[in-house]
Amino acid sequence: MVKKYKIGLIKGDGIGPEIIDEATKVLNVVGKICDLEFEYSEMLLGGVAIDATGVPFPDATRDGVDKCDAVLFGAIGGPKWDNLDRHLRPESGLLALRSHMGTFANLRPAIVYDELVNASTLKAEVVSGVDIMVVRELTGGIYFGQPRAIENDRAFNTMVYTREEVQRIARVAFDIAMKRDKRVCSVDKANVLEVSQFWRDIVIEIAKEYPEVELTHMYVDNAAMQLIRNPKQFDVILTGNIFGDILSDAASMLSGSIGLLPSASTGAGVGLYEPIHGSAPDIAGQNISNPLATISSASMMLKYAFGELEASQKIDDAIKSALRDGYRTGDIGAYDAKVLCSCSDMGDIVAKYLMA
Repeated sequence: MVKKYKIGLIKGDGIGPEIIDEATKVLNVVGKICDLEFEYSEMLLGGVAIDATGVPFPDATRDGVDKCDAVLFGAIGGPKWDNLDRHLRPESGLLALRSHMGTFANLRPAIVYDELVNASTLKAEVVSGVDIMVVRELTGGIYFGQPRAIENDRAFNTMVYTREEVQRIARVAFDIAMKRDKRVCSVDKANVLEVSQFWRDIVIEIAKEYPEVELTHMYVDNAAMQLIRNPKQFDVILTGNIFGDILSDAASMLSGSIGLLPSASTGAGVGLYEPIHGSAPDIAGQNISNPLATISSASMMLKYAFGELEASQKIDDAIKSALRDGYRTGDIGAYDAKVLCSCSDMGDIVAKYLMA
């Protein structure tokens, strides 16, 4: 029996349209293989939405995402809109979208493919086999805490977390760990911050619900060092908004290319799946971008939004096969490339391996 899913497509700006097109190409192929049917609804966000409607997050998009099972997003932004007032910039549209969708958990895997181990700036023996999931709380903490102000001789922001916010993000991390190596490292600064001690105490409480999962704790400064020194010690990293912002960016570079890594923003409702890279306006329209991060984001969507583990694994395996056989886009072309590919070529190649 064919299972049907409604997917919102937000292509956005820059390279967004071309990378989303390759992801949907792959989704359509895996759908045929696994008896899945996808209904797509395209929506505007960011610069293209500003050009068409005057605002970065139109009402039609706000209404549209509520009718979807998941949203696959490309990228937004570009120099064309940099001089607009902050509330009218493309990035404000993305923040508004995340807020509307209630996506409080940001999932960012950092995976080093065996075929690209030499692409990392770290030694191969340090990064070989790295497979980390950073679970970042996305809607609380110092970025959203009140009060906040700039005064004449000082400025301040307030780091705030509620018990409910910590409980729900902790459960996300432990649930993910149960499907992986059953290890969670909670990162905080409990030695100097009361809010971090509060965070740690609640994570310890939630851990009792998951007796199979090993829980450890690490201060954020040490965690930053350990990510570079010995990243393979980590399975799932659970942390707050500002620490997760910094650590997930550091972890992303273990792979050697930002063009390889996906992400997901999930919550109680519809999830948002997107590559971690930006809109790259300097290469937009040239068919040279790397679509693998977006294709991997589609795989995460299948896994976490729909529970289609077989289809997700098939996409992951196809990506690995393409890299194993030496297919490379320009950003990773210096690393054991046998065939240099365009963006659309890489989508075709991943689709080909799916059908093999």
